[in-house]
Amino acid sequence: MEPRGQPDSAECTICASLEMIHNILVICIGNICRSPIAEGLLKRALPEKRVYSAGIGAMIGYPADPFAVQLMQELGIDISAHRAQSLASWMVSEADIILTMDQEQKRFIEQKYSTSKGKVFRLGEFSKYDIPDPYQQDLAVFRQTYTLIAQGVDALIERIAHIN
Repeated sequence: MEPRGQPDSAECTICASLEMIHNILVICIGNICRSPIAEGLLKRALPEKRVYSAGIGAMIGYPADPFAVQLMQELGIDISAHRAQSLASWMVSEADIILTMDQEQKRFIEQKYSTSKGKVFRLGEFSKYDIPDPYQQDLAVFRQTYTLIAQGVDALIERIAHIN
């Protein structure tokens, strides 16, 4: 492993608080594509944590996108019971960490919810990337999106394992 420079402030904040993380909130726009995938992966990797998801512009009551369900079934993760829900202030307050798919969502949450300060991060924070929305795209695009989500989840899990 190559030596790294100083960790950035986001990395320090996440690492400093990982032992106290119990509630993980995952955010996207509609809560039917990206966040249900991330929620499923995080629940499998961190069964001792409470992981839930919501959308900034949620398609309330809708199931996860069929392509998202299919991809997760291929991994042995069942998200077929998922139903989209809208982001609410109680969710932000209860969450120890809030994971967004892009910088715009991160900014929105930080501006709208004062209780979110210091606990909102992009899922791709460590590698400095956003995760584009695959909504109404084909399965190949969902697979690309899944890959980015899985990389973000793996990076977060690696830090949790390293700290704990």
